[in-house]
Order: sequence, then structure tokens, then C-alpha cells
Amino acid sequence: MLKTLRNFFEVVLEYFVIFLMVILTTVVVVAVIYRLVGSSLAWYDEIAAILLAWITYYGSALAALRRRHIGFDSVLLSIPMPTRMWAVALAEGITAAFFLLLAWAGYTVMAILGGMSLVSLTWVPISFTQSVIPIGAVLFLICQVLSLPDYWRKTAAGVSLEHAEIEEEVETEMKKAGNA
Repeated sequence: MLKTLRNFFEVVLEYFVIFLMVILTTVVVVAVIYRLVGSSLAWYDEIAAILLAWITYYGSALAALRRRHIGFDSVLLSIPMPTRMWAVALAEGITAAFFLLLAWAGYTVMAILGGMSLVSLTWVPISFTQSVIPIGAVLFLICQVLSLPDYWRKTAAGVSLEHAEIEEEVETEMKKAGNA
């Protein structure tokens, strides 16, 4: 069940982040073309900045799900057991507290900015654009929880997620070189 839910979140987040990247690329290309022909889009800067923020928040949730965010595997794995697992629990707790605070602050910002709209596209409410803060924070928390059991097992076993990824890439490249 947990693995199915994790896979669902991974696919949805992956496609949503790709979708946002395609939209941002399209907006940038269209804006460049407009500038080349001597015109400009009044909404370009505002929308591009919002899309970049959305990619960052939703991409960070995807990174958390894959445990590819900033970490210190080598330092963590050098800590003897069972202190290592206490360090993992403390780090997870601090991370969860931060993202709970971020979700609450984001919701508060949305409530304060509720009646406002974008400067260049007045039909777009700022609360919609800023919804990425609480939604992204909650998604990060969900992804952190979904990836925690596997991370916990690997950390307890002394397996580095960073080194495993590097070794996998090296093995893939060696196979390519051997087949060429």
C-alpha cells in the first residue's frame, strides 16, 4: 500500500514538474520572440517568476520523495549505532517542524493576500499563485513520510543513498563502454 502510494506521488509530481517546465520554456520562448519583433509582454516577468517558484516547490517535494535533496550521508553513516538512528529521527523531526511552520505561514500569507491580484494579469488572484507555499510544504511532508521507511532501513544498515546512486551510474557507464 505504501509503495503504491509512493509510486503514485512520484508519477504525479514528476509529470506535473515536467508540465511546469514546458510551460515556463514556452513562456520564455514566446517572450523572446515578442522582444525580437520589437514588442514585449507585460506579464512575462511576473509569470516566469511564479512558474520558477512553483517548479522549485513541487520539484523539492519530488526530491524529498526520492531522497535526493541535500543530505550528509557520509557524516550520518560515520555516527555509530544507535546514535545514528537518533540523529535521523532528530533530523526528520526538525524537517517536519520546519515544513509544518512553512505550511502555516503560507496559509497565513494566502489569507492576508486573499483579495489581491497580480499586477500584470489582474484576473489572477495572488492567493492562487501563493498557494504553492502551503501546498508545496504539505507535499514535502507527505513525500518525506512516504520515503522514510526505506531511508530508515538503509541508514540502519549503513547503506549510503548517495554512493549507491554513484555506483549505479558507474556500472551503467561501464556496461555501455563494454557493449560499444
